[in-house]
Amino acid sequence: MDILTSYGTILVLFAAGVGFFMAWGIGANDVANAMGTSVGSKALTVKQAIFIAMIFEFAGAYLAGGEVTSTIRNGIIDTRYFVNAPEQLVFGMIAALLAAGSWLLVASYLGWPVSTTHSIVGAIIGFTVVSIGADAVNWGKVSAIVGSWIITPLIAGIISFFIFNSAQKLIFDAEKPFDAAKRYVPLYMFLAGFILSLVTITKGLKHIGLDIGATEGYLWAVGVAIVVTLTGKFFINRIHFSNTDDKDMHYANVEKVFAILMVITACCMAFAHGSNDVANAIGPLAAVVSVVSSGGQIAKQTAIAWWILPLGGVGIVIGLTIFGQRVMATIGTGITHLTPSRGFAAELAAACTVVIASGTGLPISTTQTLVGGVLGVGLAHGIAAINLTVVRNIVISWVVTLPIGAGLAIIFYWIIKAIFS
Repeated sequence: MDILTSYGTILVLFAAGVGFFMAWGIGANDVANAMGTSVGSKALTVKQAIFIAMIFEFAGAYLAGGEVTSTIRNGIIDTRYFVNAPEQLVFGMIAALLAAGSWLLVASYLGWPVSTTHSIVGAIIGFTVVSIGADAVNWGKVSAIVGSWIITPLIAGIISFFIFNSAQKLIFDAEKPFDAAKRYVPLYMFLAGFILSLVTITKGLKHIGLDIGATEGYLWAVGVAIVVTLTGKFFINRIHFSNTDDKDMHYANVEKVFAILMVITACCMAFAHGSNDVANAIGPLAAVVSVVSSGGQIAKQTAIAWWILPLGGVGIVIGLTIFGQRVMATIGTGITHLTPSRGFAAELAAACTVVIASGTGLPISTTQTLVGGVLGVGLAHGIAAINLTVVRNIVISWVVTLPIGAGLAIIFYWIIKAIFS
């Protein structure tokens, strides 16, 4: 208790610094997932993708990041074990942010799309085991996360495989592809509008206290999907195209339509990502601020100080701007060749998986979801269309994220404890 009284301000400032560092890592690594397929398929330039992501990620983080957040990410540890030693929780949360941020810096530099959620979870597990003991860790949650390494990309891959194959058969294999696109693309618009509305409602708006029930949420999603479909159909019908042109020209115009859809999906996914994953940075930071300001009282949930959400939002934007291109390149061009239609299938599959996970409580990684979607699209063209070396490196980076986060957190915890004790 004396440590928190004597060094409270210093600890909060230190935590704010490493919280910003963690948010920077989220921007550098995770945000590129939402935009990588758009850039790789040439639907957006890198500068356009960064500009759009800056707006929607910050809007999601600041507007829908939450008035109240769980201070311990995903209930991964039992805070009751820290009641008699709150300073250890403060040291540990700072160490966890520093460890996860450091790993994200390395992974982003190497262009590896890792999970920011798994990075911070691994770090929290690490400091908890050495400070309190293994009994304080919810190992059931940990095993569910390990299982998600297989389940999450598999679901997204299967969905993207079927979405792209349906587009291939209904549109690209038709005698007149552009005429087929005018007939069937509105159906994809309806599906995209419906799924992305659900993503925004379940992963974004829930943080701002809007208590939207399941039935009401589905009704809103259907309404938005109908509006999107009618609007899209109106603009597609205004495109005048000569049937005497060759098939290559048909294909080019069809891809332009899918490029517009990709921009919309990228914006929605960026907003949902900003609102949800900013908690990886501000959750532990909010825990530190709460414990210090209350003189050592540990609450399971706490109101977020006014300055924490903007800090997280700005950190995400700066990280994306400085380092985001590296992971974008891996997602967009490293795994397989992407066109707007393929990229759209991957992103829509990722959004579908997010909705499925939200409804079933499946632990999910945005990164692994989108990588699975891109793999599914690649497999639709055969295993030769996939760069297996890149995929191998990505899988290895997923597996080592938890133990590396834990190891770094242990080292940083001991250093911080030695400094302040």
